[in-house]
Formats: sequence, structure tokens, C-alpha cells
Amino acid sequence: MTVLVRYFASARAAAGVEEEKLKLPEGSTVADAARLVRELHPGQLPRILDAASFLLNEVAVRDQNRALSDGAQLDVLPPFAGG
Repeated sequence: MTVLVRYFASARAAAGVEEEKLKLPEGSTVADAARLVRELHPGQLPRILDAASFLLNEVAVRDQNRALSDGAQLDVLPPFAGG
């Protein structure tokens, strides 16, 4: 299956791309996608992923064991500073 991963803020800078399509086996989870992203971008991105939040099809992911579906959109949101 194919999942579109979109990166925001520092995650985008660390990945070097705004978005990319990942090919994953059927039955893959958010955790599986994050593991593949870590392998594809071993520099700064793994550290950012440790603190990042994820949206799956625009809904916050609380459990990274949540299953992905073909054509899903996974957003990587690093922590944002603000006040």
C-alpha cells in the first residue's frame, strides 16, 4: 500500500522534502511508517520524530499501533514553540 507522509516545520527541514510517498506492506501501522521514515532520513529526523505528533487523515493519532490504509495521509508535526 502507499501512504503519503507530509512533514511540517523542523521535520520538513530535517527530511529535506515537504512530502513523500511510502510503500508499506498491508497491515502496517503508524509505528511502521515512522520506523521507515527513520531509516530513510537517519540524520536529524529521528530525534524530531521522538517528540512529534502525528495526524492520520487529519485526525490526531494517540496510538501508534493504529493501522494504516492504502492512500492514507500521515502528517508529522514537530513540537511548536509559542506563547
